[in-house]
Amino acid sequence: MRAWPQFGMLATIAYERPRRRRQLWPPIRKMRKRSNSSRSLRSAVRGQGPGARSRTDNYLWLLGVVAGILLVTVGALGALAPSARLASEPSRAPDPSSLDPVVIIDLHDTVNTISAEYVVRGIHSAAQRHAAAVVLELGTPGGLGTAMRNIIQAILSSPVPVIGYVAPSGARSASAGFYILLSCDVAAMAPGTNTGAAHPVVLGATVGKIEAEKMQNDAAAYIRSLASRRHRNVELAQKGVLQSLSFTDQEALKDNLINLMAPDLPHLLAQLNRTTITRINGQQQTLQLTGPQEAFSMSLRERVLDTSASLAFILLAIGALLIYIEFTHPGAFAPGVIGLILIVFSLFALSLLPINWSGAGLIIVAFVLFVLEARFPTHGILAVGGVIALALGGVLLVNSPIPAMRVDLSAALGVAIGFGVVSLFLVHLVVQAQRRRVVTGAQGLRGELGLALTALALQGTVLVHGERWTASARTPVAPGQPIRVLAVHGLKLEVEAVAE
Repeated sequence: MRAWPQFGMLATIAYERPRRRRQLWPPIRKMRKRSNSSRSLRSAVRGQGPGARSRTDNYLWLLGVVAGILLVTVGALGALAPSARLASEPSRAPDPSSLDPVVIIDLHDTVNTISAEYVVRGIHSAAQRHAAAVVLELGTPGGLGTAMRNIIQAILSSPVPVIGYVAPSGARSASAGFYILLSCDVAAMAPGTNTGAAHPVVLGATVGKIEAEKMQNDAAAYIRSLASRRHRNVELAQKGVLQSLSFTDQEALKDNLINLMAPDLPHLLAQLNRTTITRINGQQQTLQLTGPQEAFSMSLRERVLDTSASLAFILLAIGALLIYIEFTHPGAFAPGVIGLILIVFSLFALSLLPINWSGAGLIIVAFVLFVLEARFPTHGILAVGGVIALALGGVLLVNSPIPAMRVDLSAALGVAIGFGVVSLFLVHLVVQAQRRRVVTGAQGLRGELGLALTALALQGTVLVHGERWTASARTPVAPGQPIRVLAVHGLKLEVEAVAE
């Protein structure tokens, strides 16, 4: 209503003319009349004029009230419509992509520094991504105690539940793997798997009785602590350490070492979904495991460094062989550079393992024998000794009770025999090169045939190997007659005539 007077005033100003200001356009006059009536209405409302409203104003006021009620009703119905529609429609399953993922970490390897770094990094990554749970698939013969403790510390401090799962069928989680399995929030095994045999051993050294008892007591206390915090069979867990007992999946489930058995990962997650577990701090948490499964992989650095002892030994032998080739054929540069890189890499990989220095000494002796064979040919005697020393050194290089951490006998013999064969072949090439007649320089000209270009009495010119030489002869030589080089004196040849 207030817009009409303003519009009337603007229209009046726009259409006024200096000579006919009082003559307005008829619609403008009507609008001004309406504005006057509206001012009268406002005055009546404020108590400044007549108190009665016109019938038209009452109709307009009533119409506004009805329109407001309708708008409020429509808005309320619009707000209630979605809830009514959801109530009438059947419930739909949530989109799996919108749920928290389940992170899968694969530990089918010895427990060493690199594999422990991979597992710890995977647990931290799952916590940063707010994963629903971490499934740690175990298939390990054991490994280093320090690496094992790093993994267990990450499991115990993880805000994300960790499910230890020994799989697939036929796998084992022995020694250090037994500790890791019992430290998890949930322990599970696939049919046909086993765990246990966690007696502590010292790698690369011999300890006395007192030191051995200290290690056993420390390991037993550690496994008791883990089992009691996870409400598992403490007595049986301790026997797995002190008596090296090993348990099948059924025995472990029956004696309360694990929580459940599952044939594969989907069945495991289905059994644990919506299950309430007790965390290490005593809090209850319900697992929601219907989200997507995401495998956590090793980084390129971890894959490169996580090499077995056999592979590290093979790389060490190849690197030494390339350096040996560089020494026997100087100037190539590429074999020496590549060999040095391989040796440094193999030594770093071996430094993560318990090294037996007797085996390392035998390997050094083998390389020395191969070098001496190249310098002083002995018809293969030194090379055979090098092969034997290299094979024994490879077998004894890693001192570990776990076979997976040692160098395989087949790998050691294959490397030693292959190294010996290559060394003998290179020595054979060196001997042939030493016996071959020299064909360059002054020595290469002796005994060579040529042609006299001029008459040779005391001095003349000859052609040898396509080159012109100043030559002298003790007997006269006619031009065009074949000659033979007897000696080389600087840039002058001594020749003799050859009968055609």
